[in-house]
Amino acid sequence: MEKTVLKVSGMSCEHCVKAVKGAVGALGGVESVAVDLKAGTVTVEYDPTKVTLGDVKQEIEDQGYDVE
Repeated sequence: MEKTVLKVSGMSCEHCVKAVKGAVGALGGVESVAVDLKAGTVTVEYDPTKVTLGDVKQEIEDQGYDVE
C-alpha cells in the first residue's frame, strides 16, 4: 500500500467531501480516503498495482476540483 496527500482546491463544504470520498473510494485498489477541508487536502491510501495516482487525480478532477 502507498499513502499520498494531494493538495486539492475548490472544496468548500460537506457535499465536496462526500463527492470526492465517494468517487475516489469507488476506484478499485483504494483502501481509504480522507478529506481535510481546512487544509485543502485529500489523503489516499491505495494499492499501486491496482490503481495509479493518475487515476486518483483524474477522479478528483472529474468531480470538478483542481489537483495541484
